[in-house]
Amino acid sequence: MENAPLSHLEQRLIAHLKVIYPSLDNKDLATKCLATFNLDPSTESPRPHKNLWDQSDIMLITYADTLRRKQEAPLETLHKFVKNKLSDCISAVHLLPFFPYSSDDGFSVMDYTTVNPSSGRWADVVNLSQDFKVMGDLVINHCSSRSMWFENYKAGIEPGASFFYEADPNADLTAVVRPRTSPLLREVQTKNGEKHVWCTFSHDQVDLNFENPVVLLEFLRIIRLYLEKGIRWFRLDAVAFLWKIPGTSCINLPQTHEMIRLLRLMIEHYAPESVIITETNIPNQENLTYFGNANEAHLIYNFSLPPLLINSLVTGNSSHLKQWLMSMTPAQQGTTYLNFIASHDGIGLRPTEGLLSEWELETLINTMKRFGGKISSRTTPQGEAKPYEINISLWNALSGSALHGPDKWQFARFLCAAGVMMALEGVPAFYIHSLFGTENDLERVDNTGQFRSINRHIWDMEDLDHVLNTPTHHQKVFQSVTKLTQIRRAQPAFHPNATQYVLHMGENLFAFWRQSLDRRQSLFAVYNMTDQPQHFNLSELNLIATDDWTDLVSEQVYEDHLGKVTLMPYQFVWLANKRGKIKNSE
Repeated sequence: MENAPLSHLEQRLIAHLKVIYPSLDNKDLATKCLATFNLDPSTESPRPHKNLWDQSDIMLITYADTLRRKQEAPLETLHKFVKNKLSDCISAVHLLPFFPYSSDDGFSVMDYTTVNPSSGRWADVVNLSQDFKVMGDLVINHCSSRSMWFENYKAGIEPGASFFYEADPNADLTAVVRPRTSPLLREVQTKNGEKHVWCTFSHDQVDLNFENPVVLLEFLRIIRLYLEKGIRWFRLDAVAFLWKIPGTSCINLPQTHEMIRLLRLMIEHYAPESVIITETNIPNQENLTYFGNANEAHLIYNFSLPPLLINSLVTGNSSHLKQWLMSMTPAQQGTTYLNFIASHDGIGLRPTEGLLSEWELETLINTMKRFGGKISSRTTPQGEAKPYEINISLWNALSGSALHGPDKWQFARFLCAAGVMMALEGVPAFYIHSLFGTENDLERVDNTGQFRSINRHIWDMEDLDHVLNTPTHHQKVFQSVTKLTQIRRAQPAFHPNATQYVLHMGENLFAFWRQSLDRRQSLFAVYNMTDQPQHFNLSELNLIATDDWTDLVSEQVYEDHLGKVTLMPYQFVWLANKRGKIKNSE
């Protein structure tokens, strides 16, 4: 009926569209959005503030083709490895962009609807989703200059002619926040004359124009395809830059937040178990805004953790890490943090703004250079080049201390970092190379000319099988980290939303308390962040006297609740009053 009352879903969708497209017929556009998504307007809303995760959730981050075996599609190789070697350790796999691309190892997408034939087929993604939760990248800010859309843009035909953001080269764009040093605008010859398109990241990555609602409808079709192929977790890549208004910073604009709310509304009505994750490599307080009111991202990347944790471990001082953690408010139910130390990108430095001094940041950068790292820069609104990220493998980043350089504590330091990440509030995510202790790949940097290639090594499966089955540091890292993941997954106090309080035990020790949602399990995580033995008294932890306390890592039982504990360099304890039962897969 023409005058039938609007459903709750339609009302909410129209409300979002009014903010984004105030001059359009939002009722008509809402109808098109629902039809594109094949979504019944009467679909009931999912229960708000529901945790779609628990302590068993650990994510693996990997490219589709990181593991390669002759005569086998890399996605098939990856699936076999994860299923055979990691089924007790992880619950989710983040597949970095696996589409045909022209640069940036997948993030210059040429075709959003096709799996890169060199990696496999959609059937491989579907098969993986039947054994693990799969997170896919929605590269939503930009696409490849070699895509069909951009070719159509230059030819003046749709789809594509109106898909890209143009700007006047004479406009004042000095306030625009950039993550790169390349010129913002790219001159392009088109059928309709010379144009200047917006390129936040590189001239091969041309920004899409979401002021055009047809672009939104196109991405709704893409998202629906991903849902049909079993993808349920969505990483919104570089989403902070989505909306542009010349004369502003063009980052974190209100329309961007509204677009995230709209996408979440559509996705969670289609598949209520779906999860939205925003990838916003920006200062901490800005990053936290992407939770919205528990109506934007379910998870946000904890971008301040990698530089602060690495800084603590190489300086032996946990003060900044502790101060930062104390400033992090507990996430609402139905939201949480994605904790990581390493990723396919570098160690972001913008999230340290306001947390590390210029001198401390310079010391960290020089230390990482000493360990073989490279430094990528960005251009500030004032036109200055400023360090943006450190490109280095996590294994090399933790090979020594800032004061003394490389030392014998590399493995202990590395495991300590993993132990911190796994114990913090949130869902831990391991970049695949952090499971193997992969070293800097300087040869790949030379081949690609890209600093980020240093931590994007390609493993031949014969070589990987060899190093994991012989006494190497790779084997030691893999066995130790996977054992920790199994312990972690069994502890209710490590639920991503379990209570967390920071403990004050001096700058050399980093410590916090976790308590399960039902308050039955308490767990004290205490870490020696230095290359010297450190001591503390159990009386500082205020242990419940009637409970038995065991270190889950070493399995040592502490009967004297007032006794003294000595932690060797980078040793840590997970001291719990109850032990969760470790489950082995069938």
